[in-house]
Amino acid sequence: MIVDDEPLARRRILSLLKDDSHFEVLAECADGDSAVEAILNLQPDLVFLDVQMPGTDGFGVLEAIAPKHLPAVIFVTAYDQYAVKAFETQALDYLLKPFKQDRFHASLERARKRLLKGDSQGDEEKLLALLQRIGGDRGRIVIRSEGKIIFLRTSEVEWVEAAGNYVKVHAGQRAHVVRDKISDFEQTLPRDKFVRIHRSLIVNLDCIAELQSCGGGEYIVLLRNGKELPLGRTYRENLDSLVKSH
Repeated sequence: MIVDDEPLARRRILSLLKDDSHFEVLAECADGDSAVEAILNLQPDLVFLDVQMPGTDGFGVLEAIAPKHLPAVIFVTAYDQYAVKAFETQALDYLLKPFKQDRFHASLERARKRLLKGDSQGDEEKLLALLQRIGGDRGRIVIRSEGKIIFLRTSEVEWVEAAGNYVKVHAGQRAHVVRDKISDFEQTLPRDKFVRIHRSLIVNLDCIAELQSCGGGEYIVLLRNGKELPLGRTYRENLDSLVKSH
């Protein structure tokens, strides 16, 4: 499937694919919304996906389809070198506009070998890792919980607690259990919105109602939902500095 809002870009990819008998083009899409619908209906093995599109962009398309079907993806992008490094870090393939014919065919051959090898799980993990990496800038986090891929707005997350090699992400009435260490999970959260208040607790600053003194230098963090959480002494400075910055 080819997803790009520029007709010339779609035609170029079509022309480069026409002589390759290994692939059949199921559909072309000019916007993100129609791409989501087509991908879920047709379930292609491979998608050429433009990153920058009006409305729902390429990352928005991935967020919408990830819980149900994640194909192999070759990003087609005019992003700058900083963003390209993000793709390289996650070992995802991309075509940087304007791309040459030999670069296209190299990317296509790489995708063909991957598909024949059946490494879809590896590709899925890489796509999710990329979405996690950029999620903070988009006001979202991506988690895998109970066999599902879940996208949460960071504003929905009230607090996070460690539970051994897992974390519990509390969002409204639900607690999503994620296999991750709290120190690693903390890196996926916006640092100006979330604060570590205990070795096993992270809190959304917007969800804090007040601090209550318990005497002896001990404090309780009271959330707007009524939940009381202990404030570790060594983390008091973290909270103070973040509150002052707001």
